[in-house]
Amino acid sequence: MIEVSGLSKRYGSVQAVREVSFSVDTGQVVGLLGPNGAGKTTIMKILTCFHFPSAGDARIEGLSVSADPVAVKRLVGYLPENAPLYGDLIVDEYLTFAAEARGMDKANRAKRVAKVVGDCGLSGVRTKRIEQLSKGFRQRVGLAQAIVHDPSILILDEPTNGLDPNQILEIRELIRELGKSKTIILSTHILQEVEAVCSRVLILNEGRIAAQGTAAEIAASMKGEDAWDLVLRGRNADEIAAFLPSLRGMSSCSGIDVLSAGALSLRVAMRDEGGGSDGLDGGERIFEWAVANRLKILGMARKRISLEDIFVKLTEGEKK
Repeated sequence: MIEVSGLSKRYGSVQAVREVSFSVDTGQVVGLLGPNGAGKTTIMKILTCFHFPSAGDARIEGLSVSADPVAVKRLVGYLPENAPLYGDLIVDEYLTFAAEARGMDKANRAKRVAKVVGDCGLSGVRTKRIEQLSKGFRQRVGLAQAIVHDPSILILDEPTNGLDPNQILEIRELIRELGKSKTIILSTHILQEVEAVCSRVLILNEGRIAAQGTAAEIAASMKGEDAWDLVLRGRNADEIAAFLPSLRGMSSCSGIDVLSAGALSLRVAMRDEGGGSDGLDGGERIFEWAVANRLKILGMARKRISLEDIFVKLTEGEKK
């Protein structure tokens, strides 16, 4: 289990992390998201005891990263974004060295190395020098060293970086399997990856947590995010466009496309007003508006807010 409480980190005049608090239970895979400079890597380096917090604390299985860094490191497997590997070693040698460095006894070392070689798809290259491997295979070696000592906590920074589509699917399946018995924090810029393997997300912005929970929970807490794709027919496209300002509850309109002289396709975002005084939700308001203005609805599909939409909405203040 990971428990983070009031965590802050300052580098000189730069405040990289600001009073961050969260917890991750065993059996959870949590996605750590945020734009560049949001504090993701700093948090991961604190959790792996490469950096120490300026304030607050993080506890790994009850052990403080500040008070017990050596004990914490024994419990954690870490894959940095650019895994530092010894290119002149063959894969077996490197993984054996990693296992020995983490204090594994000789009797179990070879067996454990063989297992992670198989799990990470390295059987065909285990006797090759690491410098001869492709970027994708080097990434696999980095993941193998992170799990060779069978840690209870995994911190993975861009674990599928450099892999081809088939390899990505294999590593995602491995992460899902590991997540059944381990606590995992996964940082990635691939939002589909988070949706595929993570049970919760933490979205960081400017060093603070902007939101946390499942994608559905975060979406439910956000107002004005119910989107509808519409195809409307009227006397002409200009007439339809002229009626749009009268659509009550509409927060934005985008993707307008004239299909023919009298047909228009567009996407509208409707504010969640809890049914409002008229008791109508966003879709019902659209229907009533179309009827009142004698517009025909040729198509109407609700688009739930995606993780990408959530990410953009919560971090758009980061833009310069």
